[in-house]
This record gives sequence, C-alpha cells and structure tokens, in this order.
Amino acid sequence: MNDKYEAVIGLEVHAQLLTDTKIFCGCSTKFGSAPNTNVCPVCLGQPGVLPVLNKKVVEYTVLMGLATNCRINRKSIFARKHYFYPDLPKNYQISQYEEPICEHGHITIEFKDGTKKKIGITRIHMEEDAGKSIHDQDFDTLIDLNRTGTPLMEIVSEPDIRTPEEAYLYLTKLKQILTYLGICNGNMEEGSLRCDANISVRLKGETKFGTKTEVKNMNSFRNVERALAFEIERQIDLLEDGKEVVQQTLLWDADANVAQPMRSKEEAHDYRYFPDPDLMPVVIEDKMLDEIKSRMPELPDEKKNRFIENFGLPAYDAEILTSSRELADYYEKILTVTKDYKSASNWVMTEVLKVVNEEKIDISAFPVSPENLGKLIELINNNTISGKIAKDVFPEMLRSNKDPETIVKEKNLVQITDTSAIESIVEKVLSANQKQVEEFLSGKEKVLGFLVGQIMRETKGKANPQIVNEILRNKLNTLK
Repeated sequence: MNDKYEAVIGLEVHAQLLTDTKIFCGCSTKFGSAPNTNVCPVCLGQPGVLPVLNKKVVEYTVLMGLATNCRINRKSIFARKHYFYPDLPKNYQISQYEEPICEHGHITIEFKDGTKKKIGITRIHMEEDAGKSIHDQDFDTLIDLNRTGTPLMEIVSEPDIRTPEEAYLYLTKLKQILTYLGICNGNMEEGSLRCDANISVRLKGETKFGTKTEVKNMNSFRNVERALAFEIERQIDLLEDGKEVVQQTLLWDADANVAQPMRSKEEAHDYRYFPDPDLMPVVIEDKMLDEIKSRMPELPDEKKNRFIENFGLPAYDAEILTSSRELADYYEKILTVTKDYKSASNWVMTEVLKVVNEEKIDISAFPVSPENLGKLIELINNNTISGKIAKDVFPEMLRSNKDPETIVKEKNLVQITDTSAIESIVEKVLSANQKQVEEFLSGKEKVLGFLVGQIMRETKGKANPQIVNEILRNKLNTLK
C-alpha cells in the first residue's frame, strides 16, 4: 500500500440468529431442508398476512448489544426497506433504520505485539433475511425461499478500521463473542455470518472521506482481508493516475482474486424507508433488560484474563484456550481432575488441537474426555508413568476412549521406580558401553544422553527418568 494514503473501512456484518423459528412466523430455520418446504403465507408475503415478532430475536440482539458495550434503546421501531429481488417475495425487507435497538458500542481488538485498538459500533439492529437465488448451467434461476424471514442481526461498525489486518481481527472478535453468547454459529459456509465492506482511501492527514465502494460476496475472513487489500490498491492506483473512484457495489471473485463491478451503490433514500405499519414499536422494560443481563456468560476477554491471573498461564496459552467457549470449557473440565494448569494447557494446545485440526472436528466431537486427559496428566505427575509412556497411552485413548489407568494396567506400562532394579540395568548398560563411558570421563557430557537412551530402551521406556539420571551420574562419578 502506498504510504501517502490511508484506507477508511467500515464493515457490515449479518449474523443469522440461532432461533428455532423465523423472525415473524413459526416456520423452521433448519439449514439444509428441501427447497421451499420451510415456508408459510407470512414469509411468502401473501396478501392479508400479518407478521408477529419472535421474542427470542429481541433477546439475542440485546444480549449482543450488551456484550459490545452498546446503548440499548428502550424503544425501537421496524421499517420497510424497499428493493426488488426475485428472492424477496414482498419486494421489501422488514428491518430497522432510524430507531435501531442498539447503538454506539465498541469492541477492542488486540494485535500480535500486544497493542490494542477500539473499533466503534454504530448500530446493531434486527431484520429478516431474503431467499436464495440458484443459477443453474442452463441459465435458469431457481428460487428457494426457505431462508426468507430467517432472523438476522446486522452489526454496523464505525469507519474506524484502517487495514485488512484490523478488519480480520475485528471479525474474529465479533464471531468469538457471537459464539460465546450462543446466539449464532458463525458458519460462513452456510451463510450464518456474512460481511460486506465499505472502503475508501484518502491522503494521510486528510479528514474528509474519499468516495467509497462496497465489496460483497466474501465467504471467509481471509477473503475479506484479500478483497480489502485488492480494493485499497485499486482505488490508490486510480487516484495516482488522476482518475476518480466511482461509487459502486463490487462482488469479490476469490478464484480470480479480483473484485468485479455489480451495480451502482445505493444510498439510504433509494430504499424508501418508512415505519412498518404492521409492527408495534419494540419496548424494552427494566424487568426484561435485567433478565437478559442475568444470562450474560463470561466473555472471551474476561475468561482470558482469568486464565492468566488464576492459572498463571502465558497470554499466548490463554488466547488459544479461550478462542472458543467449547475449548475453554474442555480445558476447565480437565482442571477438575488435575491442578497442573500448565501441563493441561500444553496437552490441549499440542495433542488435542493437533487431532481437532487434522480431523477437522469440533472439540465436542473429540473422543478423549477432559476428565480422562486430566487422569493421564496425574499419572505422569505421581510417577505412575513417564511423559514418554503417556505419549504412547494417548493414541490408545483416542482409539478406545478407555480410562488411561485401565490402559496402563492392561499394557503393563507402570513406571519402574525400584532403585535396585534400575541400578542393575544401569550397571549392565555401562558394562556394554565402555567406549562411551571413557568419552564421558574425558569430559564429553553429551554422551550422557546416549547412555540414558540405552537404559530407557532396556526398560522399554518404563524407568523413571529422574531416578535413571541420578543413579547413572552417581555410578559415573565413582569411576572418575
């Protein structure tokens, strides 16, 4: 990016809410149903029907507003947003405009170097989704209206974002909060989380905004980064060539790595907003607000700070372990069995997440229970088995999900701690490796590792390493 310029980025995020039914009717929101089966006269926009607001949508939106430091407006209204798409049966969308339910919030993002930045949230409002247009190879357009009326929450940021990296961190934090609250699954592939970006560039030091474009169709956070980087460079190149940036909507083509023009950018007046006459204002009373506040879980930043302060974990560990609520819960369940906080963290971050990432499964589907992993850690700490043996027990736990104590007994893996037994094996190894003994006595300390390895091989890895090292050194010192 040319250092003369800076980007001004605002993001509009649509989160599909995890309600069982749609926002204004009783139709199911289940994903993957046969086309046009989860529909009724209300979501099809047939004459004479009346919408009835789903209370859960209000509660979930208020919960997100509280979690992002928003002001909760005690009165908000629904508006009709008029536009024509084949998959919008009413030719208008019920949304909120002048009086949204949540306003003036913020979240804080953190960079790799530990510095932080506050990103403002202009508004959070409720609205219904449109249907889905499917374009087949014969150039026909098929319409599936199952998604029509699915409850959405739109989160509009302030134009505080300056780089694609900041946008990525902002989206990651939003998704983390949404999933911690349990109100959205954050699945971009299913369309549960969607992002549109408004982008302009200006000379550094300039206060006036440049002409903005909107980029749509970004189906992953990395694609948002790539699309923003492309559009920023495109606008800078235009300005450097003395050309103007045209206000328009662009579609991101991830395969070609380019943004293609779709249409001219609409302004608010193009939608002819007016209050929806079929819906009463949404009024949030004290009792309802207090009840919603009581449901607030421990949020990611709070949990991360607690893991650092209470468990003495490094910030990096705490960041990984609290990346999802389910992973944090898994870690804390291990701690009901063991108080070795760091070992528990190490096992989760290495062995557990390795399997989760390779198998592409959720932590909820991970076959080893946190309690059993805690038992494995305790077997190491009480010297029943060595860390090396534990690494052999763990794959068996993955296969069978047996209790680690059972596996250790069945395979006769209990650690040898009998000093006299270990001493006789040490003497045997020293006798068989006179050359290495002489090298050690001449000052080559590295040979010690070889000798330890030979002893562990003789005991099939079952000898206590600390006792082995102690006896071996004592024997070698007597030879000096």
